Amino acid sequence: MIPYSKKVIEHFRHPHNQGMIKDADAIGEAGNPRCGDMMKIYLKIKDNIIKDVKFETLGCAAAIAVSSALTDRVNGSTLAKVKKIKKEDIVKDLGGLPLIKIHCSMLALEALHKAITNYNNK
Repeated sequence: MIPYSKKVIEHFRHPHNQGMIKDADAIGEAGNPRCGDMMKIYLKIKDNIIKDVKFETLGCAAAIAVSSALTDRVNGSTLAKVKKIKKEDIVKDLGGLPLIKIHCSMLALEALHKAITNYNNK
């Protein structure tokens, strides 16, 4: 069994911002076919500020926890600030992740960056 921090377990059991935004301004998706994790991030943006964020994630406990923690971090932030978030920031927010699960944080960030790119390309 993989040891997870209390924060990871809490986000997994009670994820924040889970769901979808039907009229999202931007959507980003990322996945890893080898591990099976798939993430979709929905953004509502006004004046370059993320006003609402939701996620749908199919995957392991770490993938769900990372998605939840990431949405907490970006909600209410400017797009410029969000672009500077690194995987280490999310891992720290969660009190650490086992090395084998670090790729989950990269998938969540990849989905977020794709959503921002989609928004900027509109």
